[in-house]
Amino acid sequence: MQFTIESIKDLYASWSGQPCDQVEVLPQSGSDRRYFRVYAAGKTFIATYGNNIPENDTFIYFSRHFKEKNLPVPEVLAISEDKTVYLQEDFGDISLLNRLESEGLCDTVYELFRDSLHQLALLQVKGHEGLDYTRCLTNQEFGKQAIMADLLYFKYYFLDALRKPYDKQKLIDDFEALSTYLTFTEYKYFMFRDFQSRNILVRPDSSVHFIDYQGGMRGAPQYDAASMIWQARANLPDDWKTNLLNDYMDSFESIIGQPLDKGIFKSQYNGYVLIRLLQVLGAYGFRGLFERKAQFLTSIPQALHNLKWFIDNQSLGIAVPEFKKVLEICVGDDIIERFTPLTATDETPLVVHVSSFSYKKGGIPVDESDNGGGFVFDCRGILNPGRIEEYKKQTGRDKPVKDFLEQQTRMPEYLNSVFDIVDIAVEDYIRRDFKSLMINFGCTGGQHRSVYAADALARHLRNKFKVKIQLKHHVQDEKNWINT
Repeated sequence: MQFTIESIKDLYASWSGQPCDQVEVLPQSGSDRRYFRVYAAGKTFIATYGNNIPENDTFIYFSRHFKEKNLPVPEVLAISEDKTVYLQEDFGDISLLNRLESEGLCDTVYELFRDSLHQLALLQVKGHEGLDYTRCLTNQEFGKQAIMADLLYFKYYFLDALRKPYDKQKLIDDFEALSTYLTFTEYKYFMFRDFQSRNILVRPDSSVHFIDYQGGMRGAPQYDAASMIWQARANLPDDWKTNLLNDYMDSFESIIGQPLDKGIFKSQYNGYVLIRLLQVLGAYGFRGLFERKAQFLTSIPQALHNLKWFIDNQSLGIAVPEFKKVLEICVGDDIIERFTPLTATDETPLVVHVSSFSYKKGGIPVDESDNGGGFVFDCRGILNPGRIEEYKKQTGRDKPVKDFLEQQTRMPEYLNSVFDIVDIAVEDYIRRDFKSLMINFGCTGGQHRSVYAADALARHLRNKFKVKIQLKHHVQDEKNWINT
């Protein structure tokens, strides 16, 4: 990490002629790329490190091509000689998803979605002009092979994990028919491929800007619109989905300068909505069921509800009987119930007591409840940030320490295993009307690792089970109970 930061400092100095003031490590996203914020002369820039050189090349080429056409993407300012580090314009930290989650379903947020779709149509059409698709990272076109890959991703990582019977050959035949149907689209322009509200950054002036389009290729414009409007985490209401699609079609029609056959356009849009819904389920299945990352499992119920609504209300325009049977299996009440955690109500008596402690200063806390039991997790197997000078006076609630634990230790894996174990007990305790469960995290000083882990578990249980939490950090706030 330090070597990368020094490389970023060297690149900035070489580009600007002046040293930067600070390089801040940003939280890691789902990819292997690492992001940093560079502070210099009252301005900020984003530095990206990635050892996948072809991916870097594609992003830089797309960015420069789109920027020449005044499209809302970051300007690439400098590139290291080995092409592993590049410096780009900083659009800030506030995504469209952040705005939706903080402000709710208001007119201002709707206009941001509407403008994003308008800018998407411009990117798809204007960005397509003169674009060299041989520079794409993977496929040059989202054709039948790519559609089949998304459908098989759903099959292997979600459908097959359900262990429900179906005719595998008939399903593959239906996949072939659907992918052939969607391949013959009237319109093919630049396809963003991962157009979601988290990849749209909103500046204070409410202008929208795009990131993470390096996976783009030539394809049907409906795919990107479907990705955004039907994003599971955004969970937009039905009237927003309908109105935003109409707004998008109007924008697209005006930009290409010819009328759309909106009936055909919508029919194929529905096909891509389904592809996207299934691809997302495959991703949640892979990350949640196979990699055991708890946050992805909690997204599956909403994704299934989206799929159920779609099946009940939309038409594909093509007969695929085995596929339809499989979809009905996926949205059956038993499957949705399987992935929907039991949640607490106002009448649920259970209180989960979560605490951090020091093995050297007091030891394992005493359970004051009647039933005893519970869990004690030893965090001393995780690399200790307290041994690093800059973190010694900080705690597991300070951002630099949290970044260190999340990005440079195995704390995320450790917590995923903790969540798996504790979730079983919490769900059972809710069902049986138990009143108390105590969960303790210990480390050497009770300052960094145990504090971070206790906060993370409290947040996880509150979000997943809506259960009452009493959170206490014995070393950090001995006299202060935090009720959440």
